[in-house]
Amino acid sequence: MRAMAARKPLVHVTSHEAISRDQEDAVIAQALGILSARALTPGQFMKDPPTAGQFFRLRLGEESREHFEVAFLDNRHRLIAVERLFSGSVDGAEVHPRVVVQRALSLNAVAVMLAHNHPSGNPEPSPADRMLTSRLREALCLVDIRVLDHFVVTATDVVSLATRGLM
Repeated sequence: MRAMAARKPLVHVTSHEAISRDQEDAVIAQALGILSARALTPGQFMKDPPTAGQFFRLRLGEESREHFEVAFLDNRHRLIAVERLFSGSVDGAEVHPRVVVQRALSLNAVAVMLAHNHPSGNPEPSPADRMLTSRLREALCLVDIRVLDHFVVTATDVVSLATRGLM
């Protein structure tokens, strides 16, 4: 019988162990890499809203300023690209529907998923969030692009406006 090569054990960090911010960032970067790879698998990412929401939570949840990102999808709802289109302050980001429409058209997208973070830690969609979603849906609808969902994320939570019936 052949001896098995020693494998490096996985590291488990409990809440009482301290790790540096750089180590946390490295773990987050690895997780994003895995999720991005899975996202690019045809049909897997965009047909599963909870996974899409968690993907955006990992990308945006820890940010100290508000950011707005869009996942652009093809006619089979496969991911074309995810892009951060707008960044703002600690309590808001100015989003221009014209820019979202232009980028969606340039990528030949048929559908989009929207996401932004709330650095405050409160994932509840504000009236301004609902109004923005409505304006983007109207603008994109004019060029036959569907808005499938809009996620509001924090470091620990995700709210889907579609799931809440707010779209």
